[in-house]
Amino acid sequence: MTDTRHDADVAFIQALANLLKTNDLSELEVHRDYGENDSLNVRVARLAAPVATPVPTMVAAPAAAPVAAPVTEAESTAPEDPARHPGAVTSPMVGTVYLQAEPGSDPFIEAGTAVSKGQTLLIVEAMKTMNQIPSPRDGVIRRILVEDGAPVEFGAPLVILD
Repeated sequence: MTDTRHDADVAFIQALANLLKTNDLSELEVHRDYGENDSLNVRVARLAAPVATPVPTMVAAPAAAPVAAPVTEAESTAPEDPARHPGAVTSPMVGTVYLQAEPGSDPFIEAGTAVSKGQTLLIVEAMKTMNQIPSPRDGVIRRILVEDGAPVEFGAPLVILD
């Protein structure tokens, strides 16, 4: 590539950047063919402007109203996300979850069941293959977050193990 071509490419890229600004675009991509084994691919993008979020305003309580204790961060996240629970056992794959080995048999686990490391908690079927999901450690099942026969995504919380 000669200096002349390099200078022309730089000017071309600068012109694309100006197009982004003048037309209020966020991204522009161009492919140029110069010959058989010679081409230029350019993608010019600019960062999106930060989105302004409304700031909640505080309204003073009437003087006669009792003052509540400040809300801690843990209390402010009202419904707890089971996927963030430290004892969550998540699905290692996309599939269908089964709580027992076969229809009509006893489930592998129930809430309150004590389990040992490696014990099968449930099965996730993926592509006609039954995959046993083992307990990662000893503990007690606190909650079962899925229903028998329900579809699950990768990383979806299945059970809470304490």
